[in-house]
Amino acid sequence: MANVLVVAELLEGQSRKTTLCAVTAAKQIAEGTGGSFDILSIGEGAAAAAAELTGFGAGKVLTAEIAGGYTCEKYAATVAEVAKGYDVTVACASTYGKDLLPRVAAKLDAGVASDIAAVNVDGGKLSYTRPMYAGNVSGTVEITSDKQVVTVRQSEFDAAAASGGDSAIEEVAVQTDPVADKVEFLGVEVVKSERPELTEADVVVSGGRALKSAENFSSVVEPLVDALGAAMGASRAACDAGYVAPELQVGQTGKVVAPKLYIAIGISGAIQHLAGMKGSKTIVAINKDPKAPIFEIADFGVVGDLHAIVPALRDELGTR
Repeated sequence: MANVLVVAELLEGQSRKTTLCAVTAAKQIAEGTGGSFDILSIGEGAAAAAAELTGFGAGKVLTAEIAGGYTCEKYAATVAEVAKGYDVTVACASTYGKDLLPRVAAKLDAGVASDIAAVNVDGGKLSYTRPMYAGNVSGTVEITSDKQVVTVRQSEFDAAAASGGDSAIEEVAVQTDPVADKVEFLGVEVVKSERPELTEADVVVSGGRALKSAENFSSVVEPLVDALGAAMGASRAACDAGYVAPELQVGQTGKVVAPKLYIAIGISGAIQHLAGMKGSKTIVAINKDPKAPIFEIADFGVVGDLHAIVPALRDELGTR
C-alpha cells in the first residue's frame, strides 16, 4: 500500500493545471496499491488555492502559507517534513517540479524517478516508465528506497477531473532552513497572452526555420493560430533565429506538448523537436521536402509551399 503526497504548483495564488496532471498520477499509484493520496498547497496564497483542490478525491488538502515568492531552498524543508508521512511524493515535471523535488528527495534520502510517462503496478509493486534518449527509448525504473519521489510528464497524464468530493483542509507548520537566507527572491515575470498556454492547449500550431523571418510568422502562422483558437509554438531553430520568443520553443530543450492537434509548419522534424511533440494525438505536417523526418510520425502530411498552403487552410476555416 502506497500513500501519496501531491505537491501542488501555484501561480499568483491559484493552482496550475500541472497540479491536476500530478493528481492523475497519484490516483493511479494509490488505486493500484490500495493506498490514498493527499495534496499539499504551499506558497503565497496557499489557503485560497487549497479551496480549489478539495473536489478531486484527496483524503485532505494540506496548506503551508509562505510569503515572499518561491525558491526551492525556502520550500523544500516544509515539503520534506510533510513527505515523511508518505511513501511517494509526486509533482509535475515542470520547471517548478524539476527544481523543488530533487532537493526534497535529498532531504528524504529518497530515490527519484523523473519525467515519468506511465505508472506500473504489478502485484502491489511500483515501477515507472520514462522516456530516454530524446524519447527514442522507454525505460522502466524501480525505486528501492523506503521513500520515493516522482515527477510526471504533463503531456502523458490528463488533468484530473473534479470528482465532487469535499476534502478536509488542514494547515501544516512551515519549516525553516538556514540555507534559504542565502537565496534572495527577486521576482517572477509572467508572460501574458490571450492565446492558450502552450503546454495546456488542445491545439498547437508551430512554425520552423522555413518561415525565414519574424514577419512571416506574423503573416502566415499567427492568422491560422487565431483561426483555430490555438497556442503558438516554434522549433528551436526558429527561436534561435529570433523569429519568435524563446518561451514558445517546443522540443527536448523547450516545452513538451501533447495536444489533440499539432500542426507543424515548415519544421523538418529534428529528433530534438520530435521529443517535445510526438505524443500529440493528431499531427499534421506541412513541408516542401517529401523526405522530411516529420512525415514519419505525421498522421496527415501536405507536401508543398507553406506560403500557399497555410493561407488556403486559414481561408477554408474562415468559411465554416
